[in-house]
Amino acid sequence: MRLAPLLLALAVTAPAFAASRETRIPDTALATAAQLREQALTDRTGWNVVESLTTEVGPRLAGSEADAKAVAWAQAKFKALGFDKVWIEPVTFPKWVRRSESAAVLGTHAQPLTITALGGSPAGKVDAEIVRFADLAALEAAPAGSLAGKIAFVDYPMKAARDGSDYRNGGAIRSKGPSAAIRKGAIAFLMRSAGTDNHRVAHTGITRFDEGLTPVPSASLTIPDADQLARLLQRGAVRVSLALDCGWDGEYTSHNVIGEITGRSLPKEVVVIGGHLDSWDLGTGAIDDGAGIGITMAAGHLIGQLKQAPKRTIRVITFANEEQGLYGGKAYAEKYLADITRHQIAAESDFGAGRIYAFNTGAPDHARKATEQIAQALAPLGIEYAPGKGSAGPDISPFAAKGMAWAWLAQDGSDYFDLHHNADDTLDKIDPAALAQNVAAYTVFAYLAAEAEGDFGSQLKE
Repeated sequence: MRLAPLLLALAVTAPAFAASRETRIPDTALATAAQLREQALTDRTGWNVVESLTTEVGPRLAGSEADAKAVAWAQAKFKALGFDKVWIEPVTFPKWVRRSESAAVLGTHAQPLTITALGGSPAGKVDAEIVRFADLAALEAAPAGSLAGKIAFVDYPMKAARDGSDYRNGGAIRSKGPSAAIRKGAIAFLMRSAGTDNHRVAHTGITRFDEGLTPVPSASLTIPDADQLARLLQRGAVRVSLALDCGWDGEYTSHNVIGEITGRSLPKEVVVIGGHLDSWDLGTGAIDDGAGIGITMAAGHLIGQLKQAPKRTIRVITFANEEQGLYGGKAYAEKYLADITRHQIAAESDFGAGRIYAFNTGAPDHARKATEQIAQALAPLGIEYAPGKGSAGPDISPFAAKGMAWAWLAQDGSDYFDLHHNADDTLDKIDPAALAQNVAAYTVFAYLAAEAEGDFGSQLKE
């Protein structure tokens, strides 16, 4: 009979315990965040950082001389922006190099084609008939051996969307198409660029070859060139010559570069924001991902200018070699796995510099109030609270998969794939006002997460 009073006591105290665990943000922090938000909208730091990176370093292919230059640049920039602590952590990966590439239509309608090798492609010269497929599924459905001695050409037109959702199709063609073509007997692979522009610039990006397959030369065509090939095929068979000089060349060690604004009372607990330092080699990597570097460095800098540091440490990470396989993000997750509970929450800016339109976190129920409070502080920037939506950014996704809490600040990517991985990814494509809105959003988010009373649920998954 003594059990009943005990159960009653537990029933009374359980809600009180749950309430005491609820994560909330103090009013004083919300007031400071409002001031930071307005300051960030007129601050030029984000723009100045992107301008410096794209001008002084330019294209930053992972493993290139510019990669090392970018690492040195990031260290110097963190220090110039007043970060308390700056350091580097090694990240080793296979090195891929691009030397030259060309293609042309042969025969009666002979003419040059504008292409770019896909990252991971081997070198090779091919002269063969092409066979067009409307999408990846059509290629995968082709009879075995039907492409023997031929070039597979996948001509899927990506559709523009604010959330970039059709990239799941365009990206899948790039990553899976070459292996599918090899299985059908193809000696080379061409694809319509995974992009949404109509300019004569080809989009690169990493591809993969399934184990046990012998890689073949693989490249993407500009969208106008893909259209041209499709029209030529309506007139009859088409032969194409393809010459790529590229390939893997040993290993390279780059670095994650990290800067911190030290927390005043919980310095070992960190709020992580960042982007990736590398880019592809065709443009100057302004939107992918110079913008993310500028946004998050500027946010950390603005928070660091406060008279009183935030409760927790703000950690800004410029990740190494995201483009070829999330190498920097994976290395960071592995190194800090034992410290996962000290990672309050993380967010990555890696979808250009379009205005942020939505916000959410993957935090559990006890942190919902804090998520709502951050959303309210972001609302004056035109950002909607989107419960149940979003996901972790690329480089933080390996750690998030282990249980680290994440935040999603959704950038408008309506024109992102006009510029993604191509020569048009340059500084002039960034709208300074939109960039400042991003800086304001990341500043507000990072500061409030650092000031929260309670946690956002980072915990190692079993």
